[in-house]
Amino acid sequence: MKHPTFLVLPVALAALTFAACTTLPERNLALDQARSRLDAAQSDPLVTLHAGEELTRAGSAVQLAAQAQLDGRSRDEVDHLAYLGERQVTVARETADSRAAQAITASASAERERLLVTRREQEAQALRRQLATSEQLGLQQGAELARAERDASQGRAELARSDARVDVLEQQLLAMDARRTERGMVVTLGDMLFDSGQSRLQAGGAHSLVKLAEFMRSRPQRRAVIEGYTDDLGDDAGNQMLSDRRARSVKAALVDMGVAADRLSTFGHGARNPAASNDTVAGRQANRRVEIVFPPGAGSMPAR
Repeated sequence: MKHPTFLVLPVALAALTFAACTTLPERNLALDQARSRLDAAQSDPLVTLHAGEELTRAGSAVQLAAQAQLDGRSRDEVDHLAYLGERQVTVARETADSRAAQAITASASAERERLLVTRREQEAQALRRQLATSEQLGLQQGAELARAERDASQGRAELARSDARVDVLEQQLLAMDARRTERGMVVTLGDMLFDSGQSRLQAGGAHSLVKLAEFMRSRPQRRAVIEGYTDDLGDDAGNQMLSDRRARSVKAALVDMGVAADRLSTFGHGARNPAASNDTVAGRQANRRVEIVFPPGAGSMPAR
């Protein structure tokens, strides 16, 4: 028996509509949030100016999470990739803020040095004029002129060294993804340094500390606090001990790389001060970390 055409067509359209609906990926709040933060960063002139490469990496990381959702991977995996993408956006923003602040600081420092050099050169010129008009005080003024010229020369040399130090410091810290906080500059080391629940560094973990050790050896006046953290799995006492042991393991590795032990102090926070929510796998992974804190200035700190 043949079906009327006017009945077959609506049924076919309904089937196609249902099939299309079933292929739409489920909304993922973590991915939506990562996309929103990425869009905001890409619209921020400060970020695009000072952290273009970091912003590109953030875009790639968010796209990776979006592709994982389209591929039908698990929610936990998409959440984790979205978290990594959002983390890259944060790195881009903090890098832009740091570079902008350092540029302002370096510019102000250089301007002060230039003003000092100009003043010394003006003093030297004044002494030259006095020397030309006063033969009686010629020898004394000649000595003062020489001192003023030496000071001006030293000022120019110090200005060049200061500019070089600013450039090197910025490159070293940014290479380690350091961020500026109220406590000072902070370098975060993720839990890939350790096996789960362990405090002994993995075989490849020490390699991630090489740049940090090089930085501290090149700047012997710098001191640092090594702070260990855990997620909230397990009891408080166990987490406290684990975080303390991990901080001490990182200190021992840096000492083995040539950093003086009395320049390093350690502290375990356990599950306190989480960097993210412990309700997700990605959040707990972010909380299992070690932070290297470089306080402002080079004041003394007790080593543990």
